[in-house]
Amino acid sequence: MNRGVAAGVLASLLLGGGLLLAQPRPATPTADSPETQFVRHMLVHHEQALALSAPMLRRSRDRSLRSVALDITLGQEEQLRQMRGWLAGWGQSQEPRPTPAHARAMGMASAQEVAALWTLPLPQAEASFLRLMIRHHQGAVSMSEPLRDSPQATVRRLARQVVTLQRGEMATMTNLLQVRGGTATPPPTGPQHHH
Repeated sequence: MNRGVAAGVLASLLLGGGLLLAQPRPATPTADSPETQFVRHMLVHHEQALALSAPMLRRSRDRSLRSVALDITLGQEEQLRQMRGWLAGWGQSQEPRPTPAHARAMGMASAQEVAALWTLPLPQAEASFLRLMIRHHQGAVSMSEPLRDSPQATVRRLARQVVTLQRGEMATMTNLLQVRGGTATPPPTGPQHHH
């Protein structure tokens, strides 16, 4: 390689490196960053969505309701895999999990409410699932809103996806609940994140 070509290659490498430096990647989220807190809490939230959906996939014969439960299960299983991978990549653990009071503020159901979906008479179980899952989705949307402009592209995409998809699912579930003569419970209130 002659000296002129070598100098040109070196200059282009330096220039390329300079361009990369001019667009810094966001720092890896720390243990107490909003991104890490969001992912930790959303893991717990998604795990419960699977637990809420499982009895409906096993028990319900309503095609529309089963379709919603299946969509939630498949979508959130995929997001769970992604989020666990992010935490591992950031060197963060999945702990601490939210306190019971914080879980309620996130729209989560109690262990008794989840368990009852297996034992309630089916019409009551279906209505209860819809009420619990609407509230659960309201909590997820509230948790996701502040992260829609996160500097972490992966987290930003997930937050926007959760808001869009879960709002659509809430509309469907509200219709299914109204057909059954039921109404949704008020959305959860309280802090969505502890920083």
